[in-house]
Amino acid sequence: MTIDLKTVKKISKLARISVDNEKGKKLESDLNSIFEFIEKLNELDTSKSEPLTSVVNVKLQLRKDEIKSKNIRDQILKNSPDENKDFFVVPKVVE
Repeated sequence: MTIDLKTVKKISKLARISVDNEKGKKLESDLNSIFEFIEKLNELDTSKSEPLTSVVNVKLQLRKDEIKSKNIRDQILKNSPDENKDFFVVPKVVE
């Protein structure tokens, strides 16, 4: 798979990031080298490898799920970008 400048521009538009032609060419090169590396990884035979959750052979300890802070709703809602007494109001980001 190869990425061209047109694809980089489309991705930057979807991500709402301004990319000029110079940066776009650099991103094109970087993305293509990343995809080349991924293709090399896909060639590896991993059929004899067991999936890992960690490189350390230690079982994770579970903890009890406890509520430690109570009645802090008003403090949390102070961080909302728009005033509302019941929930967060944020600007629409998907068209």
